[in-house]
Amino acid sequence: MRYISTRGQAPALNFEDVLLAGLASDGGLYVPENLPRFTQEEIASWAGLPYHELAFRVMRPFVTGSIADADFKKILEETYGVFAHSAVAPLRQLNGNEWVLELFHGPTLAFKDFALQLLGRLLDHVLSKRGERVVIMGATSGDTGSAAIEGCKACEHVDIFIMHPHNRVSEVQRRQMTTIFGENIHNIAIEGNFDDCQEMVKASFADQGFLKGTRLVAVNSINWARIMAQIVYYFHAALQLGGPARSIAFSVPTGNFGDIFAGYLARNMGLPISQLIVATNRNDILHRFMSGNQYVKETLHATLSPSMDIMVSSNFERLLFDLHGRNGAALAGLMESFKQGGGFSVEEDRWTEARKLFDSLAVNDEETCETIAEVFAQTGEVLDPHTAIGVKAARECRRSLDTPMVILGTAHPVKFPEAVEKAGVGKALELPAHLTDLFQREERCTVLANDLKAVQAFVSQHGNRGKPL
Repeated sequence: MRYISTRGQAPALNFEDVLLAGLASDGGLYVPENLPRFTQEEIASWAGLPYHELAFRVMRPFVTGSIADADFKKILEETYGVFAHSAVAPLRQLNGNEWVLELFHGPTLAFKDFALQLLGRLLDHVLSKRGERVVIMGATSGDTGSAAIEGCKACEHVDIFIMHPHNRVSEVQRRQMTTIFGENIHNIAIEGNFDDCQEMVKASFADQGFLKGTRLVAVNSINWARIMAQIVYYFHAALQLGGPARSIAFSVPTGNFGDIFAGYLARNMGLPISQLIVATNRNDILHRFMSGNQYVKETLHATLSPSMDIMVSSNFERLLFDLHGRNGAALAGLMESFKQGGGFSVEEDRWTEARKLFDSLAVNDEETCETIAEVFAQTGEVLDPHTAIGVKAARECRRSLDTPMVILGTAHPVKFPEAVEKAGVGKALELPAHLTDLFQREERCTVLANDLKAVQAFVSQHGNRGKPL
């Protein structure tokens, strides 16, 4: 399997090199040169497989030539063996034909665990084989950071630096990052917003001189391995609900477009998906594109669903690449236009093509709380604010009541007590057993100014398990 850049100028790489590269050298994102496609019979034959075995069948084509089957099977069994639920991603029914896919039974109670528990193990496998050491720089709007630290804390060949916007993540999210100690773990609170953190990561990838020869690796959803892992649970959910003999619709809470892009890929790999709903909050750049062909950067707003408080959706470039016939030069021009002017529209026929599959809705905080309260009254289930946005969008945008609707349950509600409290849900939320003492644990974090040079100096000083790089 070879991977190419969305901007057409970077060399094609194999999986191992793409895993370590993250962002392409031309500023683009890596995608498979050719997507594997499964027959309906092949997909149907996977019904009833344990999650890790299904994951092997779905992801094997992406790693062929880089990781031996026996090694990959072992990695996957270890990855999903740490999840608290034996089904790994169980479905919970909300009403007759509406389901929540619970993606929060991993160690950090968020869907990011599906990819980042795998990513950490893949990195250790590849780096051990190569005898290399790397630095991870990541930006998080909440859940990615804790999942990355949890997934990579035991990696012998990795130093990890995670930036989050100071005072702009929930307390549980912050503590899940800042209470994990290790010589290779560094939490940085940036006096800015998530997009500031993300821009520093991108700038650091573009010029890695400050690392003095050490390689920088991405754990954000720009890393192809993250997307690859997320494809699996679309197949998993569909197989539980009669797929591939019938189509399934999905509503996906998304800010960076990675999770829903995985659904788009699952469809292109042969899974019958009739509709993908982009569910987002007040920071609605994706909704504005899907509903009106306007991809324009606007002011960032803090909301009750902070993991989607994002002005620019990094992974959207991967869909735009396909919409432009995989023309890297055209895509590079479009992204340069966006960088210079802060917005664009695409040709009408390209936008119309996207609308055949995608719908969207932006949900404000008041509507989010109303949905949490409504679902609790109907079912006794407490939703986190991101999942609630997914439910609201599913109910507003659904094309067919006959098609099963699956909402991706992206996080455990205990991570967002403010939203649950504002919704008036009078149910005490308890942390799972492995996190019961979270609020008593010591925290370790460094607050830095919104300044790229200051951040890079900190990374250079504290890398290599506390020794300067």
